[in-house]
Amino acid sequence: MTRVLEVRFKGNRREYFTWPSEDSLRVDEAVIVEVERGLDFGLVSAVGDIAEKKCQRCGTCGGGSDLGTRASDPETLTPSPEALKPILRRATDEDRKTAEQLRSNEEDVRRLVRDRVRQHTLPMKVSDAEWQWDKRKLTIYFTAEQRVDFRALVRDLAALFRTRIELRQIGARDEARRLDGIGRCGRQLCIANWLPEGRPVSLSLAKAQGLSLNPVQISGPCGRLLCCLHYEHDFYVEQRKRFPKEGKAVRTSEGIERVVAIDIFRERVTLRSDAGATRVVPLDQLRA
Repeated sequence: MTRVLEVRFKGNRREYFTWPSEDSLRVDEAVIVEVERGLDFGLVSAVGDIAEKKCQRCGTCGGGSDLGTRASDPETLTPSPEALKPILRRATDEDRKTAEQLRSNEEDVRRLVRDRVRQHTLPMKVSDAEWQWDKRKLTIYFTAEQRVDFRALVRDLAALFRTRIELRQIGARDEARRLDGIGRCGRQLCIANWLPEGRPVSLSLAKAQGLSLNPVQISGPCGRLLCCLHYEHDFYVEQRKRFPKEGKAVRTSEGIERVVAIDIFRERVTLRSDAGATRVVPLDQLRA
């Protein structure tokens, strides 16, 4: 039976492969996989039903995006093994040693690329470098505020490293996923740990939760608004439907009063009369 497995590479990059053997692979086991231009080294990060569901959500190949034509119920979708490349074998100790040597060399590569970028006076910041395990490809990740014409740089790097060069522009959230770090909460960045993708975050999410609109207080290490603003947004939207809107005039036993503030967690409403008197009323009492 052909199984679908998730394999993790450097920088939290994940891809999906098949494993046709009956001898099952375990999570964190090192493997050699077939990629577009040769072979690469990675670690198994998910197996079984978990890997299949994540593959369905991925949508970057036929193993996930074309599944909708197979069944109408998402729970019955199965990744298409024909669209996925195979895991060739378990990695040996020699394979691991080769991968470790490449990883230790990548920081030197990044510095060399950064120097060449300065020589070409290109408006880009080199974030990371990643060798393919067989050294047939070198991927350079960079961020930039605009599109960059790096054709001359690619030719220069190809002559320097004698391999295929791929320059890939990424966003601030993708850079945080690759480089990892610690968030304001003191824990590992969600985008580098478990979050499948970085969804756009707008100030409206902070407004709905009554948070400070100071970007310094609601932004992560990447300089973008915190991904976790999405987590409780639906709760706040649903709960606010039970409360009168702030600024609205309501008729109470004391007369006409205006809603100054609401407290979703304590279920209280702060009211102010025309005379300027302020009082706090439980939501149930206000409704009654």
